Amino acid sequence: MTGAPKPVASPSQTIGPFFHVGPGGTTALGHLAPPGTPGARIRLEVRVIDGEGAPVPDSLVEILQANAAGQYADPMRVDPRAPGFTGFGRLPTSDEGLCVFETITPGRVEDGRGGRQAAHINVCVFMRGLSRHVYTRIYFEGDPSLREDALLSVVPPDRRGTLVARPAPQDPATWRFDIRLQGESETVFFDV
Repeated sequence: MTGAPKPVASPSQTIGPFFHVGPGGTTALGHLAPPGTPGARIRLEVRVIDGEGAPVPDSLVEILQANAAGQYADPMRVDPRAPGFTGFGRLPTSDEGLCVFETITPGRVEDGRGGRQAAHINVCVFMRGLSRHVYTRIYFEGDPSLREDALLSVVPPDRRGTLVARPAPQDPATWRFDIRLQGESETVFFDV
């Protein structure tokens, strides 16, 4: 056939806001570490804010983390040391742009070059206005291994703080992390 038009990709469209009735319709995925899971229990408060500092109430935050030994869960088998720990969490944000995960401090994961990455949690954010979700990481303030982390080392020094959670002053087991979507102090996002 000559003269047949070539197919053209359709334009992207923004997603949501439908997370509170679809994939974020439950808070069950906010509890990553059932009782008996080895590791230091933490409460991770993630707040999503826009460029003006206003909360984003209709986003969805997914996290993926290693267990305390620095290993990701294998969906094909149960880890006898941490039965029920999947390392995966998903929560919608509240009217204040906040979601809270109950989990454990992750261990250091091998970096594929003979070293280990600093303890971290991988994050994916979905929200209205984004045609594609964004990825970032959460590291922990005061971790001496931050200096050795290969991924963190490629982030400009003045931007690294946007990837670091800080303990709550009144409760060191509670960690706070802001995801700022744009503007001053915008969180570093990674191309994955």
